[in-house]
Amino acid sequence: MAFQDYSTSNSEIGTPYTPRSASPKSPMRSASPKSPALRSASPTIIFASPKSPTVRSASPTYVASRSSSVSTSKRISLSKNRIDIARNPISSIDIAAIEAAMKQSSLDHLKGYQQDRYGTVKQAGETEYIDEDSARGYQVLREPAWNKGTSFTPEERINKNLTGLIPHVLESLETQCIRAMKMINSRGTPIDKYLYLSSIKSQNTDLFYRLLIDNVAALMPLVYTPTIGDVCLQYSTLYTRPEALYISIKQRKSIRTILKNWPYPSPSICVVTDGSRILGLGDLGVNGVGISIGKLALYTGAAGIHPEKTLPIVLDCGTANEDNLRDPLYLGLRTKRPSPDVEQEFMDEFMEAVREVYPEMLVQFEDFESGKAFKYLERYRGEKMFNDDIQGTGAVVLAGYIGAVNLSGVPIEDQRLVFMGAGSAGVGVAKQVMEYYTRRGLSEQDARDKFWLVDTKGLVTQDRGDTLAEHKKLFARTDNHGHQFRTLEEVIEYVKPTALIGLTATFGVFTESVVRALHVSVEAGGLGRRPILFPLSNPLTKAECTFEQAIAWTDGAVIFASGSPFAPVTVRHSDASDRATTYHPNQGNNVYIFPGLGLGAILARASRVTDAMVYQSADALSRCLDREELRLGLIYPKIERVRDASVVVAREVMKAARRDGVSGLSEKLWEEWEEWGDVALESWIRKQVYDPRW
Repeated sequence: MAFQDYSTSNSEIGTPYTPRSASPKSPMRSASPKSPALRSASPTIIFASPKSPTVRSASPTYVASRSSSVSTSKRISLSKNRIDIARNPISSIDIAAIEAAMKQSSLDHLKGYQQDRYGTVKQAGETEYIDEDSARGYQVLREPAWNKGTSFTPEERINKNLTGLIPHVLESLETQCIRAMKMINSRGTPIDKYLYLSSIKSQNTDLFYRLLIDNVAALMPLVYTPTIGDVCLQYSTLYTRPEALYISIKQRKSIRTILKNWPYPSPSICVVTDGSRILGLGDLGVNGVGISIGKLALYTGAAGIHPEKTLPIVLDCGTANEDNLRDPLYLGLRTKRPSPDVEQEFMDEFMEAVREVYPEMLVQFEDFESGKAFKYLERYRGEKMFNDDIQGTGAVVLAGYIGAVNLSGVPIEDQRLVFMGAGSAGVGVAKQVMEYYTRRGLSEQDARDKFWLVDTKGLVTQDRGDTLAEHKKLFARTDNHGHQFRTLEEVIEYVKPTALIGLTATFGVFTESVVRALHVSVEAGGLGRRPILFPLSNPLTKAECTFEQAIAWTDGAVIFASGSPFAPVTVRHSDASDRATTYHPNQGNNVYIFPGLGLGAILARASRVTDAMVYQSADALSRCLDREELRLGLIYPKIERVRDASVVVAREVMKAARRDGVSGLSEKLWEEWEEWGDVALESWIRKQVYDPRW
């Protein structure tokens, strides 16, 4: 494989962001005249055909021959105290080579291109692909979207030249799932289980998603939180193959070229992060791409968006993480992050390129540092985008809060909420819940007065003496009469809240004294009243308290929801009956919102994501519980029903898009659905989604 020449000239910083409409000449997937079977062979539909649960589109397999068999170590030579990387500037380097090279070369030289000399990418031409019908033998088996493993029929094995390349036995997809689950369960650690799942995904797409759909309770913690946090921390070590687009700020003038290099045509949704605030783990740089990959797996598993219509992206702007900067295996730019103005210009260029190359694609922003998250949400609000940390978290917590209020015994007018954590997620949640109150007749001021936000310096007040971040000012208190409350315990004593919500990424911050004080303040309002406690930080190692602690410290009265999963807790009574009560936790995971929100926006062909669409996603989720879930006192559906919940959420999001005038669907179609009711719209949605079966 030949590596292309890159210009060494430095490009000038881009102009301030001005959204442009995509050029009508911009369906960027025109076939090369030299290749009769390129991207045009792929279907243009977004999801699986109603007549067939799975559409095997013309996924790409490279026509080009395999790269040189020369080993990595032979490609690297040490001469004159420098590493010769001219022949393969971005190849992986084995550990032995690194150890030898580090003795004679500065660390930066190990990262391929000299990082201050990137320019515009000058590629020789478009990549040539073959389609599924033309593929034969190992071309079929090496493409995960085409590979069916031992489920190829005798006719397919003959027609595809597969005879002898796979075992003689013919197995169903269900049998393959049984074997895979047995292997997953044999792995000792979550990381090992994740790696085995990833190997399945890289070999057989349908098998991976059938496993995830049918075993979502067992596998979602591996695909996403809490395991994905550990995966991101170790991503540069665990890395084996590319699964995303890696867009470096050093290649900012080539974003369109990079986007067009993605092998699947016309993606419907992307998840983009810059790695600056991954879960509660801080700045992980390019290692944060694991979040984009994991989240999109849930868009497919929980909502049925076709995997070939998803695009994970990481924007590599450097990192402030010293461990990454010192790690010889770190895969990102080995440099500090640039100024906010430079990052803003890079984001403008990225959004403009996305609109030109993929004008129909929905962009979900993920795990940007709080200040940037709010700024980008406001700056690009008119675009086809949303921020899951702010809007998705707000919606899922609102849905749970609606259910919790109904169970708490505390009238809505008496509710008082304390938020521990005033970052993007905390303020985003507070805004969503505030809208819940204004929609029920409260003025904006009266609704805002129900919220007390606490950060690392104490209660957020206007006269605290420090410079408040812009996003905190909406909820800064003015009724503290000059007194500053520096600890959470002081705030609990002052406010006497009915609900305590944690988004701090600090394990154990909800201490026994804090939780017991919350319980006492709620009980003081009347017999039978129950406290609402939501420790929402991810992963489990960052949770503000555990479910078992919450049950013990409130004598089982708590209405509990967490960000990561906890096991049920069984408490035996001390009386002679030896009775036991089992308490079931709720998981306020964004997976209940973002897959359905994204699916609804895509199917409605929404030109943008409105606040009403986000609010309706929460309202729809709060009404998704069945009788058994209500009997158990749950405030979210069981995770096994997340796909059903996503359909309901998508339905209400689509209807909100139409009411807001942003839906691109024909009015005739909407009138037909109105005539037959929600059942007809739900049925149509279910027919659009990816459901892998053979």
